Amino acid sequence: MTDLHVEHDGVVLDVRDGGPRDGRAVVLLHGFPQDSRCWAEVSPRLHDAGLRTLAPDQRGYSPAASPQDVSAYRVSTLAADVLAVLDAAEVRSAHVVGHDWGGAVAWYLAAHHAQRVDSLTVLSTPHPGALASSMTRSLQPLRSWYTLAVQVPVLPELVLSRTLGPALRRSGLPAHLADRYARRFADPSSLRGPLAWYRAAGRRPPWEVLDAFGAGSADVEVPTTYVWGRHDPALGRAAAHATGDHVSGDYLFVELDAGHWLPELNPASVAEAVLRRVGSSP
Repeated sequence: MTDLHVEHDGVVLDVRDGGPRDGRAVVLLHGFPQDSRCWAEVSPRLHDAGLRTLAPDQRGYSPAASPQDVSAYRVSTLAADVLAVLDAAEVRSAHVVGHDWGGAVAWYLAAHHAQRVDSLTVLSTPHPGALASSMTRSLQPLRSWYTLAVQVPVLPELVLSRTLGPALRRSGLPAHLADRYARRFADPSSLRGPLAWYRAAGRRPPWEVLDAFGAGSADVEVPTTYVWGRHDPALGRAAAHATGDHVSGDYLFVELDAGHWLPELNPASVAEAVLRRVGSSP
């Protein structure tokens, strides 16, 4: 495993580059409050199958990629970071895997940069259009309350810097992993970048957010696998089941007897889903 340092748009992204250089490339995109280490048990399984993995610490998480302006965290910019990683790695196109917020970026890439995406495997995060429709057809608004809470300035950073570890443990993440992520964000200022992902999305009217992700304008045509844990406390069944309605390409839905933290707690199932999708893609 080596590290790439990718310069783009005035920031420098740290990227873990592993596996055979001549293998088909798989980009692994983490969510909140993870980093590229969340793929530690997934990547070796992909390497053993001959795949190359590129796992960035995304904008707000790489030390030299934490702009202060919330507008620097628009989904189009986050996706452009991923394209810059592909360019730096001299990869024309890749299989894209995303979890949580990384899944949101993955959906955007597939909708707007399909020529760079060989296949899509999204963990936990439903298609944005499916999530939007679930807001009026299920209890999803109650599950998503925190997305509104973090729109308040300053206070969320102060609270989360003290409570993140216990909150992650309550959500099902083992203590050693919860504490590792919490230690990284013990300083309130270190949370500004990660929370800016939520704030950048929250500053746009819902119809504009959906259009930015490609929902309602065009189905995702890229071959896609969506993996969802039925015990996920943040993302419910209604959106999970509706996600296939927004994919016109080959689609597979995988439901696991699991919660939200699929890369860390279900690495074998995640790797199996990725390998199946990669193997079935041209």
